[in-house]
Amino acid sequence: MRIGVPKEIKPQETRIGLTPTSTKILTSKGHKVLVENNGGFESGFYNDQYKEAGAIIVDRAEDIFNDSEIIVKVKEPLSSEVAMIRENQIIFTYLHLAAAKELTEGLIKSKSVCIAYETVTDNNGRLPLLAPMSAVAGRMSVQAGAHSLEKTQKGRGLLLGGAPGVDPATVIILGGGVVGENAALIATGMKAKVYIVDKSSQRLEELEKVFGNTIIPIQSDKTDLKNLISECDLLIGGVLIPGAEAPKLVTKEMLKIMRRGAVIVDVAIDQGGCVETSKPTTHANPTYVVENVVHYCVANMPGGVPRTSTLALNKATLPYLVELADKGYEKALKEDKNFLAGLNVFKGQVTYKAVADAFGHKYVSSSEVLTN
Repeated sequence: MRIGVPKEIKPQETRIGLTPTSTKILTSKGHKVLVENNGGFESGFYNDQYKEAGAIIVDRAEDIFNDSEIIVKVKEPLSSEVAMIRENQIIFTYLHLAAAKELTEGLIKSKSVCIAYETVTDNNGRLPLLAPMSAVAGRMSVQAGAHSLEKTQKGRGLLLGGAPGVDPATVIILGGGVVGENAALIATGMKAKVYIVDKSSQRLEELEKVFGNTIIPIQSDKTDLKNLISECDLLIGGVLIPGAEAPKLVTKEMLKIMRRGAVIVDVAIDQGGCVETSKPTTHANPTYVVENVVHYCVANMPGGVPRTSTLALNKATLPYLVELADKGYEKALKEDKNFLAGLNVFKGQVTYKAVADAFGHKYVSSSEVLTN
């Protein structure tokens, strides 16, 4: 199988779809790997390393898209990349289509086979290819939030952990999943006062076992979120509905009762954000202010630590890519219902219900399109 790894072109995105080590595993199995020139440079992976792993270095992204059966990326294709996608080509990357109408339409028209990292499941209903980047983003959210609370960043001028004789800042984490747990890990380590809000009492009990009395667990349907937010210095939005747009839990009206200079870090921004006033930002210009509240809504947070992120992502994605390359998409997906859950768009048809519902497209199940 011919596998293409183009350089990421999203602003300030320097991760890469394959490491040299992953490349070596694929080439040793007889697959051909094409890597764009200096595609991994900013992540600390160099052309010579890819060459030693058996890859071919290609100067132009156009040639990679033209010559590859599988395209492996990190972030969703931008419009210039969508234009290069060929019919029947396999696209394996994060897509987040429920919050991206133009991209969805472009992929439908391309008649390609689009498998989204973020909707592949496991036997426990978890999302194994989303989890590594959710963990990174959760940890980074507190780091970013702590920095944004500094006065020079238009924040409240608070140190997250306080100081001797001075109370720590209050952190409220919406969602107790992978993002929320990892955010709590850093926030409690920095000695902040940490609330975790989740709808599942079972999940909150699990988190309480992990963190003990260093967190305050709150069941969402048993609390007044508006009152809780009024006490908040840093709000972390880590809510996820797999493959669907994030629910808007925090309204613009709620911002009016938040403290001046409080910070929101909306990790759910890839799926549209869980705060009404959230809009995607970049690492170059990460924040803006609404109602005196600082918003940090970087849509590719793990891209800020590309080496860590690329290594973590490859550890999760490589086994699936090997299956795709060794067996072809039909056999690989038919044999693994959890992998099949990653199929979002198939040759012009929408095969993920949340995406179809978001834009009014006809939904056709993944198993149905593969048997036709």
